[in-house]
Amino acid sequence: MPTLLEARLQALESTLQQANITYQSLSPMADTGLAHDHVWIHRDGDDWVARLPKQSQMNLAPAENLAYEAACYERASQGGHMPCLHGILPVCDALPRGGLLVEAIEGRLAQLPEDLPRIAEALASLHQLPLPSQSAPLLAPSDPWQAMREEINRQAEWLEKADLSVDVIARVRDELEALPATLPDTQRCLISFDTHPGNFLITEEGRAILVDLEKCRYGLPGIDLAHTSLYTSTTWDLNSQAVLTLDEVASFYQRWQARMSQMQKGETPSAETLIACRRATWLWSLTWCAKWRAQHLNRQDAERRGEDWSAELTDAAVIAHVRDRVEHYLSLPIIQHVHNELIGLKASL
Repeated sequence: MPTLLEARLQALESTLQQANITYQSLSPMADTGLAHDHVWIHRDGDDWVARLPKQSQMNLAPAENLAYEAACYERASQGGHMPCLHGILPVCDALPRGGLLVEAIEGRLAQLPEDLPRIAEALASLHQLPLPSQSAPLLAPSDPWQAMREEINRQAEWLEKADLSVDVIARVRDELEALPATLPDTQRCLISFDTHPGNFLITEEGRAILVDLEKCRYGLPGIDLAHTSLYTSTTWDLNSQAVLTLDEVASFYQRWQARMSQMQKGETPSAETLIACRRATWLWSLTWCAKWRAQHLNRQDAERRGEDWSAELTDAAVIAHVRDRVEHYLSLPIIQHVHNELIGLKASL
């Protein structure tokens, strides 16, 4: 009986042949994430990568999820720092969640803090894109701050179900109470919502490319800036771990602000809004950790209805790494560490 990986490769081969897509060979890429398998497609001239969903982090049915991810690549790539979309492999018996064919990016993993200026420019290229006349299928809440708070609160329902200590739950809920009800400025733009440093590759020419796009939406740019530079992001990926100093984080924000001002010749978000977005992004990550802690031992969703964090879908080493990070981030010393960083950064922006 073929392994899960062998079965996926056979299904991909069959689907590519049916679509009359020619290639020289297929090379499975390392299983490093919870949402996709990736296969490098060697072609004559321009290589592609097949992104094969394991689940939907947007909790969408397979066909809807595929359309959502395709829209992410189509729109974000217009900024020049994200891969182009080359095709869609529809949902079928062979690929029950379908797949995307995207531009293959040759590059090294981002290293911090030295690559932060390049990442700031990549994010600015995304955030300065004009708003479309039609936002669907991407999320575009009329009040992005309220939508973010609601999403965090939904995830926070898992705190009491994740077998956490009373002290940790109380500490996280204290931080939730500190989120402001409103912000002084809430101008929307296209954001990735998943910009941890492990999602960036640096090309030989020195450009930062954000390669993982599936959660894009029209929201607050401060969320992307936070997700790039928070402790819970910079220490997530084993191959690009770093603990940034306050000066390095502040310099990253300032580089983005300067680039946005050059592109738009307008005002960037206030320090108050940026700090609020940073706290909210951290709390989104903490409550996600609680949800994953509660759900990852569930059985795989055989009907493939949407979100699925079951450990059966992912390499055991990856699950062990995620478990280690989740336990670390939900510990009292690390919660206090990030809290202190928020206070310090507020004085630097």
